[in-house]
Amino acid sequence: MPNYNDIPSPAFVLEEALLRKNLELIASVQREAGVEIILALKGFSLWRVFPMVREYLSGATASSLNEARLIYEEMGCKAHTYCVAYLPDEFDEIVKYSSHLTFNSIAQYERFRDRIPAGISCGIRVNPEYSEVKVELYNPAAPGSRLGEVETAFVNGLPEGIDGLHFHTLCESSSYDLEKVLAAFEEKFGHLIPKLKWVNMGGGHLMTRKGYDTAHLIGLLRRFRERWGVQVILEPGSAIAWETGPLIATVLDIHESRGIRTAIVDVSFTCHMPDTLEMPYKPRIRAASQEPVEGWHAYRIGGVSCLAGDYMSEYFFEKPLQPGDRLIFEDMMHYTLVKTTMFNGVRHPDIYFLRENGEAELFRRFNYKDYKNRMG
Repeated sequence: MPNYNDIPSPAFVLEEALLRKNLELIASVQREAGVEIILALKGFSLWRVFPMVREYLSGATASSLNEARLIYEEMGCKAHTYCVAYLPDEFDEIVKYSSHLTFNSIAQYERFRDRIPAGISCGIRVNPEYSEVKVELYNPAAPGSRLGEVETAFVNGLPEGIDGLHFHTLCESSSYDLEKVLAAFEEKFGHLIPKLKWVNMGGGHLMTRKGYDTAHLIGLLRRFRERWGVQVILEPGSAIAWETGPLIATVLDIHESRGIRTAIVDVSFTCHMPDTLEMPYKPRIRAASQEPVEGWHAYRIGGVSCLAGDYMSEYFFEKPLQPGDRLIFEDMMHYTLVKTTMFNGVRHPDIYFLRENGEAELFRRFNYKDYKNRMG
């Protein structure tokens, strides 16, 4: 178990050994299935480790000009870029950083097609209208979704100049979920596939989660690729950084009201772990139980912002908590750093990289200037 004692709180800590383990597994899937797997920056954008990611994966996918430029500058390759809507005044620049451009609608593609230089491969995002995702906030295939074209948009066939189709209807899903989505995709868009060069199956493929059936995924992808003769692309985000490091916090105060004890910590759920409130889900805390244990002590964990709902309940600890105790929130490297805010001017956690030799390297420390510069 890594020793975090020398790392000051609050801090996000990425562990090199765990990241490499994930990348090695993903690279093996890529190799055995004969597909291309790229990093989705929307899930994990810690650019200081992009050179390491590049050792295993061929590139990355962007959803904005900033992400595309970051890929180009720090990963040394051009991005597979998809935007819900391209900004006219940014388009020419985003083209410079992109090898692929996927459009959310046929109309948008037609609007920009004269500005697309030769050599860039273009695609259209489609909506198979099937997803196993239960939380509507994260379901791209919900009725009336703005994300992608449904089958009726292609009554006149595939627009000239389109090389690929892109779909994304998964979220931390299994290969068996993908199998169902592929059946819907082939049923609705199969008549277009023979005209394509590539199919991008988006993200949500949580292949690094314990118990994920990677053999089933490899077989599924290989059969699809061989059946249709197209290049297959996957762009996971969470899978890259899944279980690769925690958020370290310190108890600042113990507040009691009407028999409810709250341990207030130096991090915030709304500022630093927003998915815990949006999804919602309850993050694991090392050495704490989420279920009652006889003789253990119950606490809400309260964030340091002034938002009334910035707390999580209820956790159980073997010993009473005291100011100065450290809490370790597990699995905090994906969809955290990319979504943090400085609401309330709350201090942003440091970012540390724990190398395989045990050395803790400070990647970034945020300060007043960071807060001030965001405010104008």
